Amino acid sequence: MKTSKFYISTLREAPAEAVIESHKLMLRAGITRKLGNGLYTYLPLGVRSLYKLENIVRQEWNETAGALEFKPTVIIPGDLWKESGRWETMGAQMLKAKNRGEQDMVVSPTAEEAFTAIVRDGLDSYKQLPVNLYQINTKYRDEIRPRYGVMRGREFIMADGYTMNADDASLDESYKAYEQAYFRIFKRLGLKIIPVKADSGAMGGSGSEEFMVESPIGDDTLIICPKCGYAANVEKAECAPDLSTDKNGNTLQPTELPVEMVETPEVFSISDMERFFNESSKRFIKALIYRVINSALDLSDAKGAANWKKTKDSAGDYYPLSYACVLIRADLDVNEAKLAATLKASEVVLADEEEVLKYAGAPHGFVGPITAECPLIVDFSVVKDGEAQMHDAIAGSGKDGYHIKHVEPLRDFSPYINADLRTVKEGDKCPCCQETFYSRKGNELGHIFKLGHKYTKSMSVTFLGQNGKPQEPTMGCYGIGIDRTLASIIEANNDEKGIIWPMSVAPFQVCIVPIKYEGAMKETADKIYSELKNAGIEVLLDDRNERPGVKFADMDLIGIPLRITVGEKTLPNVEFKSRSEKEFQLVPVSEVTSKAVKFVQDALSKLDPDK
Repeated sequence: MKTSKFYISTLREAPAEAVIESHKLMLRAGITRKLGNGLYTYLPLGVRSLYKLENIVRQEWNETAGALEFKPTVIIPGDLWKESGRWETMGAQMLKAKNRGEQDMVVSPTAEEAFTAIVRDGLDSYKQLPVNLYQINTKYRDEIRPRYGVMRGREFIMADGYTMNADDASLDESYKAYEQAYFRIFKRLGLKIIPVKADSGAMGGSGSEEFMVESPIGDDTLIICPKCGYAANVEKAECAPDLSTDKNGNTLQPTELPVEMVETPEVFSISDMERFFNESSKRFIKALIYRVINSALDLSDAKGAANWKKTKDSAGDYYPLSYACVLIRADLDVNEAKLAATLKASEVVLADEEEVLKYAGAPHGFVGPITAECPLIVDFSVVKDGEAQMHDAIAGSGKDGYHIKHVEPLRDFSPYINADLRTVKEGDKCPCCQETFYSRKGNELGHIFKLGHKYTKSMSVTFLGQNGKPQEPTMGCYGIGIDRTLASIIEANNDEKGIIWPMSVAPFQVCIVPIKYEGAMKETADKIYSELKNAGIEVLLDDRNERPGVKFADMDLIGIPLRITVGEKTLPNVEFKSRSEKEFQLVPVSEVTSKAVKFVQDALSKLDPDK
């Protein structure tokens, strides 16, 4: 391709809104252009790299994961989302519309419902399973704060694989095949991936694993063990238990003393309690009232449940609004993602002052485990596996201006649910090897889920099993953010001059820059261009009537891996320069084609997962 036939639109400076390198460079290099808030158009250079990335995903999912591509619509009937139960629970990020027939429609934020409905309509027998399909398609989520360009846009491209399996053993096989495909994909893209245990969130299901890249602007916090390799998103991370102790570090022992009310004027925070009682926060039980949105738990026997409306739904009954009192050791923080998962809720938020008073009888700071009028959700730091982990503790009394001491969990209160609700942080100990954790920021590029029966049950999918009886299939889901991955490649591969593309996704593999496109320089540039094209190399010839400095700056900014410069003073040699190197070599024109071909092949070989 010659630049005279190609659209190149570079910028000297990035717009002020671009604050991360990938956003700046994608705009400056003419990879993307902003069309609206959170909406970006790919220009011709960007499309070339985008399609290369998509095709790497296609190749590995076709071959390694054994999947077949399908193409569902972007606009999905709302009735399917009502069947699955996510019409209400998905929240404001889902863009809803009505067609001229007043039918509810969804601009697809994800395609589990579409896949399930499509397969359901043609599934009869176990002989058709497993079904393994994927899409590479546009999605829309109405992000409240789109930022970082395509890293977190409102419209984006996702590769989504879906499997429908006869049983858990078959699902495990599909899951492992996709997992292997992920490692191969990211090796081919030149990205160092950290696989981490993750929360399934709104997707539902049980098993879940994220594929992350370390990034200082990452949305996720990774908890990593330097010894055994344990890695998890903070939303899912677990740690080894540590004991409740007094201010001197002594392990607390059970007490037979009765609960005692203590007047605590002007004592509101944990630090206030430490000063007033002259004790460690590890001796205090923190109680927090949470508002719980769309809980699918059966709360019929829970304290306070008589006041909560229960909604009947084909996807499963749920409580649009309920409440919980969370108990945790006071030096720890509640992980709200874990809490929401425990309560099978779409969201949990701290209750407001009026709600706290209604369910605790006292404001936050004085909420007590004994008097709370909603179910107690107790962290493992307080009770675990039927054994109290704290003794002779201090807690809120349920009365404004008072605390209680000599509190014994299981004697004075019992959990409605006992679960791991703790936010793990750097410095905590690994549950596998006891080594000290460190943390890093990361960006999620891929996520795989064992969805189980979440969608097949709610959407009434069955097949005739080998025993001749109807059975319900189980499902898996496997996603890769195409735009986010492309941006992450740029985040990891750039310098002060611009992008440094890995060979696998570079818009062109080689660029030829004649100092002037005339005379012997034109003849030589055309000759090399023709030879490289015939050798199957993707080459861009800069035939613009521009100063050499402009051409060099543009090619460095765009990030083409190899530059061949044709200058009158160096002929019959040309400059041979790798984008990642500062210096160039002088190479005879007669040898440059073979050397360039080998350069491209060697660069691709380094990214080959089979080598």
